[in-house]
This record gives sequence, structure tokens and C-alpha cells, in this order.
Amino acid sequence: MSAATLATPTGRQAAAPARPRRRIRPATIGWSALSVVLFALFSFPVYWMVNTSFQPNNEIRGSDIHFWPDNFTLRNYETVLFDPGRTPFMPAAANSLIVTLTTVAVALIFAFLAALAVTRFRFKSRRTFIIVILVVQMIPGEAMIVSIFRVIDGWQLLNTLIGLTIVYVATVLPFTIWTLRGFVNGVPVDLEEAAMIDGCSRSGAFWRVTFPLLAPGLVATGVFGFIQAWNEFVIALVLNARPEMMTLPVWLRTFLVANGTTNWAAIMAGSTLMAIPVIVFFLIVQGRMTSGLVSGAVKG
Repeated sequence: MSAATLATPTGRQAAAPARPRRRIRPATIGWSALSVVLFALFSFPVYWMVNTSFQPNNEIRGSDIHFWPDNFTLRNYETVLFDPGRTPFMPAAANSLIVTLTTVAVALIFAFLAALAVTRFRFKSRRTFIIVILVVQMIPGEAMIVSIFRVIDGWQLLNTLIGLTIVYVATVLPFTIWTLRGFVNGVPVDLEEAAMIDGCSRSGAFWRVTFPLLAPGLVATGVFGFIQAWNEFVIALVLNARPEMMTLPVWLRTFLVANGTTNWAAIMAGSTLMAIPVIVFFLIVQGRMTSGLVSGAVKG
């Protein structure tokens, strides 16, 4: 075979087609740049809080702006954690953790059962119950602070973690029921019926098929309930005024001085420490939370 024959298209192996290069659209670049700008804007207050916590208080109150702690110090954290003249940080943190975790656990249990009831069963006044939940969720807790105080005082639960937890559960529950109702409604009943046809009991079909699909929704709802209970201030200030029963938002208020110099550096250090449990909790459940937030977007 001659060289000319080998050079022909029929005498040589056809070359693999080259992949077309993916062109980046200008709109994609614009949206990406906008996302970076928004991330920087939303992250800057957090950075400023942490940056301020490592600066001396006199530099914070000065006219010069320090975007970096030039005179790095840990004295603010020492003041927050070990100052004998103030309410200790650790008891307040323990109170917040106990109240918040108990609130989330109890609210999720009752909200989960309520969401199953209004989604899986048809009963009288079902629509009224859903509307009442929505209306109650729209009422701010501060509007009922006098009634809440009188009820808790009548139960002899003022300045107790139990009384504050009961109020927090009642506050978080409407939002939790409303959110979990959407997750439960997104799981078809046919999955349970198919499992029952295959031999599962009703409870077995629920725990083996339905509940694993609802777990991301429970986690996502629990995160929002955790943040709401962890950051609540007004109700905790009214019901738990004693120093040994303070939660962290109320404890942080003790650094404010009406007729003196407020130690803003210590406040920023306390705020940074207060944000750590929320960040840790979010990092633990972020995988489940992400899948919970997007569940129900695509139905198969």
C-alpha cells in the first residue's frame, strides 16, 4: 500500500472529534461577581465584630478606623470569662443551651405530630386549625408580654428555666408546625401504601420509608427554631431577671453602662463567644439542612 493511500481519509483512523470549549457567558460572570459582593457585604459585620473583640477599648472609641487589630489583645475575652465583678459567662451559656435545646426538641416532637395530623388525616375544623396557626405566627411575642408574665407568675415559674422553656416552645411551635407541614405534604402517601403492600405494618412503613425522607426537613426546621430561641431577648429579660438565671442575650446587656463608658470591646468579645455554638450547630447539621431546604423542589 502506497503512502498516498495511507494518507487518504479511508486509509487512516478517523480522529476523535474535539470537544467544543465551554464559553463563559457575560451574564454568568456578572452574577458571580454580584454573589461575591453580596457575600462580602453580609460577612463584613461578622468580621468587624471579631476584629473589634481583639482591639483595646480606647482604640475602638477613637476616631481612627482599624480594619485589623494593630494592638492585638485577649484582655476583652479575659474580662468576659473571668471578671469577678460581673455575672459569669459559663452559667449564662449553660442556661441558654439548656433552654434552647429543650425548646427545639419539644417543639419538633409536637410540631411533627401536628404536621402529620393536618396532612395525613381529614378531620373537622382542619382548615380552621391551619388558619389559626398562621394567625398566631403573625402576632409578635412582645404584644403578649404582659399576659405571658402573669401566666408564668401564676404558675410560680418566674426566674426558672422551665418557665422560659414553656414560653419559648409556645413561641416557636406555630412556625415549626407550618414549616413541617410543607415537608410532610411533599412525601407521597403512595410510598407508605407500597411498603404496606410489601408486608410492612403502618408504623413500620412510616419509620422505614417516610421518616428518613422527613429527617432533612426536621433538621432544617430545628436550625431555625434553634436560632430563634438562642437569640431571643425580651421575654428572657422579663421572665428571668436574676443573674443566675440569665441567658446569653440578657447577660450581654450587663456590659451596657447608662451613665458611664460602655466597654464595647468586651461586648464584641461576648458576641463572638455567643455566636460560636450557633456556628458549631450549623456545621454539624449543614448537610441535612441543605437537603431539607431544597427537598420538595423537584417531584418525581
